[in-house]
Amino acid sequence: MRELARTARQWAAQGRTAVLARPVTERGFGAWRPGDALLIDADGNCHGTLYRGAFDRQLAAEGAGLAAGHTARVCAVAVHDQGVRDAGLTCGGQAEILLQPLPAVPARWWELLAAGADVALITRLDERRTHAVSTVVTPGGSTDGPDVPPQAAAQARELLGRRRAGREVHATDAGLVLIETCPAIPHLVIVGGGELAELLVAQAGLLRWQATVTATAEDAGKLLAERPAAACLVMLSHEPDVDVPTLHTALSSGIPYVGALGSRHTQERRAAGLVEAGLGEEHLGRIHGPIGLDIGARTPEETAMAICAEVLTALVR
Repeated sequence: MRELARTARQWAAQGRTAVLARPVTERGFGAWRPGDALLIDADGNCHGTLYRGAFDRQLAAEGAGLAAGHTARVCAVAVHDQGVRDAGLTCGGQAEILLQPLPAVPARWWELLAAGADVALITRLDERRTHAVSTVVTPGGSTDGPDVPPQAAAQARELLGRRRAGREVHATDAGLVLIETCPAIPHLVIVGGGELAELLVAQAGLLRWQATVTATAEDAGKLLAERPAAACLVMLSHEPDVDVPTLHTALSSGIPYVGALGSRHTQERRAAGLVEAGLGEEHLGRIHGPIGLDIGARTPEETAMAICAEVLTALVR
């Protein structure tokens, strides 16, 4: 969903007629990305991805047929056999797709997505599924839009706290409530260079994370300050004037993950420096070191995978 923000804002500014399509319910299809969605304009132009394009034509036609005055339409789609092979899907499946006119989606939603913020969208559908009302929810407790059921807002914030993108549907007496969560994209702040740093950047790319390699405490501190909710520190440097001040900044800021590569002697030196700088055991206990999940990693490639696996585990707990 986040990758649609720029296009959605452009189309809205141009007054282009368009709909936002995303699943309400689904079965099958194999592995899927919970943030997948599709923007479709009146000419059938599509931006985004949904089931590898298997239903783009059908959804474009359904969107064009959205009745005047309606702010939603839910249509059923299904693919099997040859259609699965043509689209390159893992397996067949069926889904209900919500089509919502672009003007009915709050502009604040796209603004926060473009800014990389943690944000959720709660959409209420009436019983006939022809009208949808969407409200933006942020972790801090604020909402932007019509009132939403308190339980739905609480659920949205709980999902954001687990840092996993996803969609949940709840049935109520008044209709369906769709909760969509888009946590900030994890950003690996890698301090220190070399082969392992390069492999961490590559592994982060496969996960659709962001990654930045830096060599100084000053640059690392700036990155950690810019993205406190999503920054994850991977300390590879063994330089005392780099690792101790950077670890101090990271532990003081409360970022979700702090990991440090190094021998037992190096870890002890860092701990002593951090204690001298005023940090206590509760801070030191947050450092992952030895770094990476214990999966028997030996090669640099395996170590990079183990580190990213540990970051993911820390983020979703």
